[in-house]
Amino acid sequence: MTTSIDMEHLKQDAVDIFHSGFTCSESVIYAIKKNFELNMPDDALAMSTGFPWGLGGGGCICGALAGSTMCIGYFFGRTEPGDPSNGFCFQLCNEMHDFFKETCGGTCCRVLTRGMEKDSPERKAQCTKFVIAAVEKTAQIIIREFEHSRFYNK
Repeated sequence: MTTSIDMEHLKQDAVDIFHSGFTCSESVIYAIKKNFELNMPDDALAMSTGFPWGLGGGGCICGALAGSTMCIGYFFGRTEPGDPSNGFCFQLCNEMHDFFKETCGGTCCRVLTRGMEKDSPERKAQCTKFVIAAVEKTAQIIIREFEHSRFYNK
């Protein structure tokens, strides 16, 4: 794993894969995995496949935000019942939520894409901005916490 990340390259990787056929959630995870040089199984990408268009088309949480949350959980989540580190992970995810809401104008896919056709160029362009915002902020949170904390490398 590395935390020496070229943010422009990270964002471009997310955009390129998003425009190549991955969805918003998959694109965020893919770019974090690639740029942090993680030994993360591809199963993590598969686990995020159902998030786009607001949880499988339901219009709820934006997939880019969901992918970001999965990445934060990968680094700072717990794997044992009762481990109190979930509180810290909650703090970081809440920070991401608030950033995304303020920066993108909401967190709900149906609100963010109101009036846009699912596969329209207008929606793809807007969602590209959400992917960029999510992947960049996610990387910033991860780097900040690794530089100022006790966390081990995955």
